Amino acid sequence: MQIEISGHHIEVTEAMRNNVEERLQRLVSHYPSLDKISVFLTVERKEQSAEITAQYMGAQVAVNAKDHDLYAAIAAAAKKMDSALGHRKGQLHANDKHKPAA
Repeated sequence: MQIEISGHHIEVTEAMRNNVEERLQRLVSHYPSLDKISVFLTVERKEQSAEITAQYMGAQVAVNAKDHDLYAAIAAAAKKMDSALGHRKGQLHANDKHKPAA
């Protein structure tokens, strides 16, 4: 899987890159069909945000998290992405079940 990391008002350091990859390893193991994940880090005056976008089963899944600490924002966004991908997976498998006709 390919992880693309970019930043706005910030230079992405090796420590940030390692943190993002470490947080997203869980997604790789749970959702092996993910090919590419884009991470966009933004630093503003009083808040930092992390936005994660991925293509999963024909739909774009995007999450955003903000915090005063960039590493906390990355962790929150990774957790939200795990939840969003689980929700998308559930939507796809809900149509697989045959419901009895009334």
